[in-house]
Amino acid sequence: MVNEGYSTTTDILIYDGIIQKIGNIYVEPNHNVIDGTDKHLFPGIIDGQVHFRDPGLTHKGDLYTESKAAIAGGTTSFIDMPNTVPNILTVESLKEKYEIASKKSLANYSFFLGVNGDNIEDVIKTDTSQFIGVSDDGLYFTKKGNLLADNPETMEKLFANCKSIIAIHSEKEAVVEKNEQAFREKYGDDIPAKFHPIIRSTEGCYEATKQAIELAQKHNARLHILHLTTEAETHLFQNDIPLQEKKITTEVSVHHLWFSDKDYERLGMLIKWNPAIKTEQDKEGLLKALLDDKIDIITTDHAPHTLEEKQKPYFQSMSGAPMVQHSLNCMLEFYKQDLISLEKIVEKMCHNPAILYSMTNRGFIREGYFADLTLVDLNSQWTVAKDNLLYKCGWSPLEGTTFQTEIKQTFVNGNLVYDHGLFYEEKSGMAIDFKK
Repeated sequence: MVNEGYSTTTDILIYDGIIQKIGNIYVEPNHNVIDGTDKHLFPGIIDGQVHFRDPGLTHKGDLYTESKAAIAGGTTSFIDMPNTVPNILTVESLKEKYEIASKKSLANYSFFLGVNGDNIEDVIKTDTSQFIGVSDDGLYFTKKGNLLADNPETMEKLFANCKSIIAIHSEKEAVVEKNEQAFREKYGDDIPAKFHPIIRSTEGCYEATKQAIELAQKHNARLHILHLTTEAETHLFQNDIPLQEKKITTEVSVHHLWFSDKDYERLGMLIKWNPAIKTEQDKEGLLKALLDDKIDIITTDHAPHTLEEKQKPYFQSMSGAPMVQHSLNCMLEFYKQDLISLEKIVEKMCHNPAILYSMTNRGFIREGYFADLTLVDLNSQWTVAKDNLLYKCGWSPLEGTTFQTEIKQTFVNGNLVYDHGLFYEEKSGMAIDFKK
């Protein structure tokens, strides 16, 4: 068992969805015994940023298919972003999304309420403490000007009035548009993918993050910067106080630790994300900041598109890619390379998301907590290929990658949902409860 900073050999008793006892357990005749010998048990991964595309974009993915992929990768809970169709900008649409999830999601779920210039007045009149968070992420795809980072007056109004976490996509569109124009003049619409991190530059990210932090501090707001991509930005965050006391937090997505600008030549638009995958130095700086606790959690920003949507010229190619089935494997590969400990992986992928979002009885292996667990073989080699992908979009930028570890079983609320490649789908996931 890897949990709360240590690893130990133990037994765990689960009953009625809850961890009843941790320790040496006498096996009773009515017990169903699962042998974890030579395996490692982690709390279920909590992914704090995904785009599962439901409702309205379900040709790319949906709450059933993507939660199934998540569970196969050891992720038992997720928070989904508001850039669906329609955008989730009202309490009514948020409730409808919860209703969809209650029927389709195999994993536990929660959802951000979307916020932009169009609904800011409605949001600040609402009791925002009822939401796990509000976010502008992905809404800029709907129309220009939806990023809070481009609208300091709107952002300041939100910071002054919002009682929940405000999670933002931190880039300056004005900087991006200026760079786009320069490259369009040289290459037309068919800009090579390798210029994506220059167009969506360090400057655009750093300026946006610095401004957002300053405004949040002015109003003592609870700000979370999504998917950090630059080494420069990491120096804007604290590591001298516990996470529970932080008002300004951030995350890194797995692909920004895994890929660098060296990979554009091989993978092209398949690794076009916003914010962009940047340099090897940025990748190393993000990992260092993660280990130093300036970065608080790990997410995937799982964002499936069809291959056809990805393989278009630069300005038409959709940004984002699927990652949720392989996030734990990626991090365990870093463990195999002696870059991070198992305990630190669990802290950043399980404990800290639960702390950051004030989740009730999740994220830890503790008596009285929900039995969200994943059993992993740290010495089982396999290769990512189309025939073992569970994403509805049917592709991954990791195809051909050989991992040294394999998720064997995943429990959601005490139910064995994934077992050596087989799924048991009788039970749906639950809405994540959190302290309001």
